[in-house]
Amino acid sequence: MTITFEWRGAVKNEEINQLHAEGFDHEYVEDDWSDVLWRLSLGWVTARDDVGLVGFVNVIWDGHVHAFIEDTLVAHRARRQGIGKTLLAVATEQSRKAGCEWLHVDFDDHLKSFYFDSCGFRPTNAGLIQLR
Repeated sequence: MTITFEWRGAVKNEEINQLHAEGFDHEYVEDDWSDVLWRLSLGWVTARDDVGLVGFVNVIWDGHVHAFIEDTLVAHRARRQGIGKTLLAVATEQSRKAGCEWLHVDFDDHLKSFYFDSCGFRPTNAGLIQLR
């Protein structure tokens, strides 16, 4: 199976909504990703195989030097093939090219090995307030 990766690749709302529902284990919702991506993102990375979208990551930013990884997703049928690692590598390189100095990510504990060992992130102190 050949996987192609693209920075700011064309993507339809329904594709991301389906992948998001699968990846985060929730019901399908009809969010308007096109609007969000174009208004708030530095960029995003898509991964496709012969069937369709198998991976996605969004890179939001502050417009200056900080970029943030959001919604790292890989379809169940395509996991354990290095797709997530490549999505993050492309996102890292493109954030660097855009002049960002820092790339941030937060994640659940079970993903520590992926982000720290596979993708090169390092632990930092951070804070969080749950708003709802």
